[in-house]
This record gives sequence, C-alpha cells and structure tokens, in this order.
Amino acid sequence: MDRRSFLTRSAALGCSLAASPLVTPVSFAATPGEHRLVVIILRGGMDGLAAVSPYGDPDFGTLGRPAPDLDGGGAIDLDGRFAMHGALSPLAPLWRAGELGFAHAVSIPYRDKRSHFDGQDLLEAGVAASDAPLPGDGWLNRLVQRMPDATAETAYAIGGEPLRILQGPAQVNRWTPEADLRLSPQAVLLTRRVMQSDPAMAAALDTAMALAGGDGDGVEFTGSMGDMMAAMRDDMMSGKDRQRPGAALARFAGEQLRGAARIACYSLTGWDTHRAQAHHLPRALTQLAQSVTTLKETLGAAAWGQTTVVAVTEFGRTARWNGTGGTDHGSGGVMVLAGGAVRGGRVITDWPGLDEAALYKRRDVMPTRDLRAHLAWLLRGLYGVERTALETTIFPGLDMGDDTGLLL
Repeated sequence: MDRRSFLTRSAALGCSLAASPLVTPVSFAATPGEHRLVVIILRGGMDGLAAVSPYGDPDFGTLGRPAPDLDGGGAIDLDGRFAMHGALSPLAPLWRAGELGFAHAVSIPYRDKRSHFDGQDLLEAGVAASDAPLPGDGWLNRLVQRMPDATAETAYAIGGEPLRILQGPAQVNRWTPEADLRLSPQAVLLTRRVMQSDPAMAAALDTAMALAGGDGDGVEFTGSMGDMMAAMRDDMMSGKDRQRPGAALARFAGEQLRGAARIACYSLTGWDTHRAQAHHLPRALTQLAQSVTTLKETLGAAAWGQTTVVAVTEFGRTARWNGTGGTDHGSGGVMVLAGGAVRGGRVITDWPGLDEAALYKRRDVMPTRDLRAHLAWLLRGLYGVERTALETTIFPGLDMGDDTGLLL
C-alpha cells in the first residue's frame, strides 16, 4: 500500500492520525546562522474567508456566510476590514505585538482541477502548474542546496517517504516525536502491516519503537482493516497529546530548533471542510493556534525573536457555502505569518473584491498574488538568496514582484 492509497483509506481518521508520525514526519535541516524557519503545510485547503473574514467588503454579506461575531467576543477585529476567526484568539497577543500577519487572496498558480494531491505536490515542489513531470526536489531542499555550510542532523522517523518539500539531493533528515505522539497498539499493528513489504522501513519502525520505550509485542487484533482503523480513530481521539497533535509537533520542533536545527517543516490536516464547516473548521484553526503558541513557548524569547513561521495551504475554498453548510475546493486563500522576525500586525493583500464579477469563475476568491512570491521574499530576507536564483531555481517561473516587507 503506497502513501497516497494509505492516506485515501485513512481519511476517516481525521487530524489525529494524519498528524501522527505514521503519516506526517517532521523534517529538519541545520543551516548556518541564527534565523529559524518553520513551514507548516495546512493540508486540505483552508477557507481563508472564514479564517480571516473580509467583513469590511460590502459584498461579503451576499455570500450566505455567517458574519464574524465581533460583539460577542468570538471573532477579533484586525484592522476595520478583516476579522480573525475566534478559534485563532490565542494568537491575538501576537497580533498586538506585531508578531502575526496574514497575506490574503494568494494561491499557488494552480487552477480549475482543484485536486488535493496535485495542489499539495505543486505547493511542495514550488513550481507553477503544468503537465510536465514534477522536479525531484522540493523548494526547501533547493534552498538548502544553496547553503554550502548546511548540515543535516542525525534523525530517525516513521514514514513511507519524506515530505516532498524537503526531498532532494541536499542531506535533510526526518524526525519523529515518538515520545510526544505515542502509537496505540492498533496503530503499531497497522504500521507493521503497511511496512511489511519494505524491510528497511520495518527495521526503522522497530528502532523507533525501541527508542520510544516500547516494542509493540503482544499486539493482537482480530477483524477487518476497517475495524482496526476505527479502533485507531477512537484511541487517537483520547489523551491530551492525541487531541492536540499540532501542539505536540510544535513542541518537538521547537526543542530541535533551540539546538542545531534551523529549518523545520510539518503538516496539519483537517482543512477539507465540505460539510458542517462551522463545526469542523474551529477544530483545525485551534490546532494551528496551539501549534504557533507552542512554538513560541518552546523556543523561548531569544530564539523566537529569530524565528519566522509560515503556514500555507494548497488552495482556498469557494466564496459561498454549499448546501451542506460547507465549502468546496476553491482558489484564492490565506497565508499565515508569525514569529519574532516577522513584520506583523498587517493583512497584506491586493484585495480583489467579492462581487460576483470579481470572483474567479464567479465562485472563488480571485488570487491576486502568487503565494510563492511571499515565500521567495522571506527566503531573500532570511538567507540573502539572489532574486534570480529564487525566480529560476527555487521557484521556477516565478515573478516575485515588489517586496512587501514581510520581515523586520
């Protein structure tokens, strides 16, 4: 069973499993200097209109969406035009301190097909949408390739394959917070079934289990694969860390970034809100807020002051709700920026408007800037990478446009 098949069959398990070391390794690289970069991939397509609502747009009320609750203490007004979802309220102190910002109406140059797998592959590869084969490396790996003094930390991980964003010739290893995200007996058994045809991965699992203080011996389970996965879902929905994988992943990442590691990347899921979005989206936003606040707490003041956190998603969602109280795959969305190195307190956007004629194909927020341009300016400011290299090598085919001053 390959990773894509496993993810497809595991969709019902939700955020807990998808953020576990089974599926989501945490990747690190050690690079020269004190700048720290954390990239969080929000898999599933975050609804930017809900996360950061443009309530000041006169056409927002025509979309059939609930207005942000600014009076009841839920949503948080940012600048008189945009309001932050109440589930992100733990990030409000960062906004007031200038350590949180957003880039709105952004997207990778991928349109119309709206496939999660294709969108995520393009996001991690850092290339424009095309029918050509994807490069063999991700944009973060291409960044590390340009740092001759970069080294990889010794690491071990459970996972069928590395994150594409850090895959490539530059030596970058994967880490897994086994002690923070414990595998249940059912998860261990399923992992072994998935890896039984790969001796190397089976050996890695045995090593990781030993390092985590357990070996999974004596695990017995009778029933179908569906029964096993249901048991895993129930098990992973209990326990403090299993309810908060975003915090557990961030805690582990922060501990490594206090040491030699300087670049980290991990994923959070739960953003594919086709149904009952008012119920499901707050959970995902809470995970993101907990992840960011845990990073700051774990890093400490000095390291946080040198840290840039960027959360990106493969595409936004439709401007209007669908008939099941959810949203479908869209285009323009939101990028989240946080950290002591960020020039925050701003919603950066060339706002396209929300009247029907302004929407992309009369259904989506019109993207007005390539998400990769913001990433490129971050890399330019953090690591001094030449603009030509950013536009041709790290993000091929990119026009960075004007610098919006994302960093202090």
